[in-house]
Amino acid sequence: MITTLVIKVVVAAVVAYLIGSIPTGYLIVKSATGQDIRQVGSGSTGATNVKRVMGKKWFFIVLLLDALKGAIPVMIANFVPYLHSNSGLTAVVAAACVLLGHSKSIYLGFTGGKSVASGVGTILALSPTVGLSIAVIWAIITYASKYVSLGSIIALALSPVLMFLFNQPIAYVIYCIIGAIYVIYLHRENIKRLLAGTENKVR
Repeated sequence: MITTLVIKVVVAAVVAYLIGSIPTGYLIVKSATGQDIRQVGSGSTGATNVKRVMGKKWFFIVLLLDALKGAIPVMIANFVPYLHSNSGLTAVVAAACVLLGHSKSIYLGFTGGKSVASGVGTILALSPTVGLSIAVIWAIITYASKYVSLGSIIALALSPVLMFLFNQPIAYVIYCIIGAIYVIYLHRENIKRLLAGTENKVR
């Protein structure tokens, strides 16, 4: 049994990392403009940086694609009989590896984005109620403050609290704690700019 679970976890981790590593923002900008999105603005491959090059429409397209990229590996881990585990371990390992893949893509020399949209996608797949709640919180804070980074930091920081309040498995709560810490760490430069009042606002 233990050997079988280990194999499930390893397979889920590898599949999730490879899917999470797909650099959607990079590929879209590169194919449309020839630019390397990593050489623009913040250097991130995420939706916010894509918006700087291609506009608001592509911001939402990349946001959706990255969220799907986060949800799909978790759904595979949860619903493919071979990978499913009753404890939810394979699902949360898949979710964590999506975050790692998006921020440290094997296809881009271990560079990438800040894993917000992909992270929300993983949470949606783990718990649609919590995922939708986080998406709404992100939208409200971002709209009110005009700072995407602030909305992202607060929404992800609240994710473990919401998982707990909605009585989700403890494995999901732990994942959200670890994931929130990681995403906030990836936003450390944004936090410095927010504190200094120099962070870019949404236009």
